[in-house]
Amino acid sequence: MSLLDFIVLLVIAGICGAIGQAIAGASRGGCLVAIAVGFIGAIVGLWLARLMNLPKLWTVSLGEGHDFPIVWSIIGAAIFMALINLISRPPRQP
Repeated sequence: MSLLDFIVLLVIAGICGAIGQAIAGASRGGCLVAIAVGFIGAIVGLWLARLMNLPKLWTVSLGEGHDFPIVWSIIGAAIFMALINLISRPPRQP
């Protein structure tokens, strides 16, 4: 994987993470957090897709056989951020 492929991968992961955060209603961190959420979302999304025997949807090929799943990254990022929001919400004051 070349440097350009890696930079493109970071940009795609950041966009997917930002979309996942927007779907979940979270606005934590900035660009680096969105990139991390995009990568974690890809892992979670692919795991769920394999668990349910679903195909890879809309992947971007980077370099030598490196594929990044766009749809599963967004779905996984939204699920991950929803779980983070459930865990980290402060208790409501009466």
